[in-house]
This record gives sequence, C-alpha cells and structure tokens, in this order.
Amino acid sequence: MLDILKVIVLGIVEGITEWLPVSSTGHLILAGDLLRPGMSEAFMEMFNVVIQLGAIMAVVVLYFHKLNPFSPRKTQKQKMLTWQMWIKVVIASAPAALIGLPFNDLLDRIFYKPLPVAVMLIVYGVLFIIVENRNVGQRPAVRKISELTIPMVLLIGVFQMLALIPGTSRSGATIVGALLIGVSREIAAEFTFFLAIPVMFGASLLKLIKFGFHFTGEEFGLLMLGCVVSFGISVAAIRFLMGYIKKNDFKIFGYYRIVLGGIIVVSAAVQTFLA
Repeated sequence: MLDILKVIVLGIVEGITEWLPVSSTGHLILAGDLLRPGMSEAFMEMFNVVIQLGAIMAVVVLYFHKLNPFSPRKTQKQKMLTWQMWIKVVIASAPAALIGLPFNDLLDRIFYKPLPVAVMLIVYGVLFIIVENRNVGQRPAVRKISELTIPMVLLIGVFQMLALIPGTSRSGATIVGALLIGVSREIAAEFTFFLAIPVMFGASLLKLIKFGFHFTGEEFGLLMLGCVVSFGISVAAIRFLMGYIKKNDFKIFGYYRIVLGGIIVVSAAVQTFLA
C-alpha cells in the first residue's frame, strides 16, 4: 500500500515538473529516498524514465490534430506545414541525441548531486528573469512554428542539449533558448512540448531495452499506475501553463527555481552537518 502511494506521488511530481520549467530532478532530490518504492535500483532507474511516457502521451492527445500530418481535416498546405514542423523537431532533437546517447550516464554521475542541481536551478531561474525583463514591450519576432528558421531550431536544440545536466529542466532550457531569439511564449512552450516527443520516447525505449521486459506482476502494476497518474496530471499541467502564459510571463518560475535551489543547498548542508 505504501509503494502505491509513493508511485502516485512520483507520477504527480513527473506530470507537473516535466512541463512546468522547474526541474523534476530538483524536486526528486528534495524528496530523496522517502518517495522511493521498495524496488530494485535497476527497476527504479527505468521507472523514472518510463513514467515519462504517460507525460508525453498527454502532449500527443492534447495536440493530436496539430501533430497529425495525415488528418483529413487539414488542407494540403496545412499537411505540408505539419511535415515541416516535424522536420524542425527532428533537427532540434539532433544535438541532444548526439551528446545524450554517449554521455548521458557520465553527466548523471558527475552532476546528479545536490550542489550542481541547485546551481543549475538558480542559473536558469535568473536567466528567465533577465530574458523576460529584456523582452518587456517587445513584439515577438516568431509567433508561429512555421516562422522558425533552421538556425533558430538548431539553437533551441542546443539549449535542449544543455538540459542533460541535471537541474537544468528540459522545458526550462528550451523555453529560455526560444525566448532569447524572439519566439513568443506560447510558441516557445508548444515547440518545447513537441521536442519532448522523440527525446522522451527514445529515452524510454532505450531504458526498456536495457532493463528488458522481465517484470513481476507487482512491478508492472506500479509502472502502469505511475504512467496513468503522470498522464492525467500532465494534461492538467499543460493546460494550466498554456492558459497562464497567455496573460503572464515566465518570471514566477524563475523566482521559484531560485528559491528551490536555495532550499536544496540548505538541505544538503544540514544533512552533511548531521551525518
């Protein structure tokens, strides 16, 4: 029963922090072993990635028409623009794939520690505030995904690559990158959602292959529960974010990241003192 409650909480954390630019890693570090179900390290390593499938399915469901190049409700021009969007997503995903595949485990070993995570939380929190202050009164140069050029999507892809460092936040990094080059908040968030599809599906598939499909009944049940909870919370989180940024900027998330980074530093210092 306790494991079920922990999986539900993990699903909620994933569903919220995958899409809001606040870093799921930072929250999980704070939670520590309190939220770790009584499963093997190998299973939990896979679980933490695979529950992202629930989160990414929320994007697919919410944006299915926009993502579907075969929709009979689209004109030929709209279908062509959809294919162009997918090409841009693939191009923007390339930097993270090239660096992530060979170096992801190494980066985790080096940076998955409270202090580096806290630093990245604070750095990107400050960046959100600086970029939003710079953009005050300026009309975004890009208000449609079709207006994104290849150099623009490559730059956004480089920012997504930087999110391989824990604490950065994939959505946070890509949104900052998009805002820096004059993309509107709504399009920055949408393109970030779409970029997550190949990245997260790919990461989940690699983890499944690495772990194998040898689940016990209990493990399979916990995995499905985490995915379902993550899916439902992700739908709510995406709708909230898109509604929020229509009338507000991202600075509140910047302040939140700075506070969270400070809490992690204090928490790590206290644990070291008490050890």
